[in-house]
Amino acid sequence: MKLLGCVLCLVAGGVGMAQTPAPAEQDQPDYTLRTTSNVVLMPTQVQTKHGDMLYTLTADQFVVEDNGVRQKVKLDEDTDSLGLSLVVAVQCSRSAVMEFQKLQGLGTMIDEIAGGAPREVAIVEYGSDADVIGKFTSSPDGTMRALADLQPCEDTGAATLDAVAFAAKMLDARKNHYRHAILLISETRDHGSKIRAEEVIASLGRTNTVVDAVSFQPAKNEMALSLFHGQYGPGPIGLLVAAVHAMRKNVSKQLAALSGGEYINFGSQKGFDNGLHTISNHIHNYYLLSFQPPSNDKEPGLHKLTVKIPDYPDAKIRTRESYWSGALDVPVVPETKDELKDDKDDKK
Repeated sequence: MKLLGCVLCLVAGGVGMAQTPAPAEQDQPDYTLRTTSNVVLMPTQVQTKHGDMLYTLTADQFVVEDNGVRQKVKLDEDTDSLGLSLVVAVQCSRSAVMEFQKLQGLGTMIDEIAGGAPREVAIVEYGSDADVIGKFTSSPDGTMRALADLQPCEDTGAATLDAVAFAAKMLDARKNHYRHAILLISETRDHGSKIRAEEVIASLGRTNTVVDAVSFQPAKNEMALSLFHGQYGPGPIGLLVAAVHAMRKNVSKQLAALSGGEYINFGSQKGFDNGLHTISNHIHNYYLLSFQPPSNDKEPGLHKLTVKIPDYPDAKIRTRESYWSGALDVPVVPETKDELKDDKDDKK
């Protein structure tokens, strides 16, 4: 079982070629999405029904389905040498002012999450807008200095989707083969993002970025909904609509689920520390599964992914829920009356 921070990597022609790492301080170019998908990577954690990790599974024990169609799966046996490019995105606005004292041990936790592999870490704070307060650095001391600059900000916005898109641009600009991850520390609801949720879903479904989320203050009406129970109709459009509605209820949780990351909600110092310990433990205990989707895919859009282990029918399996296939044209999902009401209540 191996470490993986990137959950879905859709590799374009030439992406697999050797590249020279970019200087840590270089400016970030405009974000562009890859246009050809030929590899889907799925970090998959497996526990017994009692919560113990299963470490000795082989590729032929996994059943991976893409929209219900079984895929030929591979299992990567050597991912320990992969480096990590990590953006830590911290909300500084709104109720975050009440939580900043709990973040004192964040630097140590980041070291645990990165492990012994090569790493580069950048720090971003955001309210209505995202701001880089620490550029990518491989120095733990440099990361600690950047974290020392984190301060609460007087801002009524909490544009989490915008911040995640901003962090994804930073990661996409890195010219290395490191796995890409975002550690998001935020409220559970988005306030004021300009980017549409649909665009972020498509982006996460096409790039090599996983979002691990540690959130404070549980959502008032958190949606207890699996994306794939068919409430919004069959096929990619139905899946997308379900994902968008779930994201409007709890953006942090849904970002983690879509990208295969971990979601933790905390209300105390102990809860925050334990949450980051949990993420660190889980990120170092994954099977790296991969498959190649059909090149003549006639079903563009959001695809449902499932993993089963027939030898362990009671196993607890956590993996990526979806990936994006085909064109990036995504339909606009209108808000429901309940969602509009929730937004009005949040502004009061």
